[in-house]
Amino acid sequence: MHSREGAIAMKAQVFRGVKQLSYEDVPVPELAEDEVLVQVRVVGLCQSDIKKILYPLYEPPRIFGHETAGVIAQVGSAVRDWQVGQRVVVLHHIPCMHCAYCLNENYSMCDVYKNISTTAGFAPSGGGFAEYVKVPSHIVQHGGLLEIPDGVTFEQASFVEPTNCCLKAVKKAQVQPGQTVLVTGAGPIGLMFVMLVKYFGGRAIATDLIPSRLEKAKQLGAEAALNATDPELTAKIHDLTNGLGVDTTLLAVPSAKAFTQALDCTRKGGKILFFAEFPDEVEIPINPNILYRREIDLIGSYSSSFKLQALSADIVFNRRIDVDSLVSDRISLQDLPLAVERAVSPTPDTFKILIYPNSSANPHLS
Repeated sequence: MHSREGAIAMKAQVFRGVKQLSYEDVPVPELAEDEVLVQVRVVGLCQSDIKKILYPLYEPPRIFGHETAGVIAQVGSAVRDWQVGQRVVVLHHIPCMHCAYCLNENYSMCDVYKNISTTAGFAPSGGGFAEYVKVPSHIVQHGGLLEIPDGVTFEQASFVEPTNCCLKAVKKAQVQPGQTVLVTGAGPIGLMFVMLVKYFGGRAIATDLIPSRLEKAKQLGAEAALNATDPELTAKIHDLTNGLGVDTTLLAVPSAKAFTQALDCTRKGGKILFFAEFPDEVEIPINPNILYRREIDLIGSYSSSFKLQALSADIVFNRRIDVDSLVSDRISLQDLPLAVERAVSPTPDTFKILIYPNSSANPHLS
């Protein structure tokens, strides 16, 4: 923190309009008595952040970023359970736990959950792309801060939220030991799916267009990794499954072609889960008799599940999956536009991109 014209200021990447990020000084958020201020040490760049920056989804100005890990810098006078200096993961939304959606365990449909309240200024929008983020009372009191154990890095801890999102999908699809799961797309999310499927005793088959990502999928435990454009793809997947087809397909890319392949490759009585968000204008024609005669279940899975928060933290903190292997780029907050560009047009070696508000906190950048 530093002074500017008497006010305490910090650096942040402010969304000023479509494809317009401005690296500027903004006031450090002021705390109410029941709030906590966290110094951001690392924040993951998520596909949802990229969409919010590239498309007119939200009115500017805003500060995005939500896969946040850092250190408590200040606590309000009424905060009892948290102290300055504790290392924490910040979870940017927590459900109310008593609406009709929460009582049905549809936590991500809860209005309180959807109304993001962590902020680095302007309309609350996550706030991780800044030096400090304010955690409001509802998040502080209801499980939205997780202490990072000794021996776990900030980088590893920043994966708790994306792990929860993927874990929710794997649980919703009811992946069982011994089942075969097709994962379409071997980017950071698809690779996390590969590791989680293996962790829960399943066999993963990955598809992608980039050979290096297929290689990475095999390194992380995929039984097979196939090019999505291979004309023999369906035949190869049936060969790998004794002619049956996969039990479940997890669609980790918003591709109509991937969905068509999923229909061809998923067994009768199997499941297809939509994880990636498609552009709103996309419509996929489907003959309903395919679902009726083959008893295919179509499922959607959006965001995280409060119920899986402890398990997600356990999986990351106890290294039950290797999140370190997903990190390819470490970029300073000042260069966030470059990070977005790299994510949109990945090199063969681009996987997960992590952002550092303070380059001196990252040995890779100093």
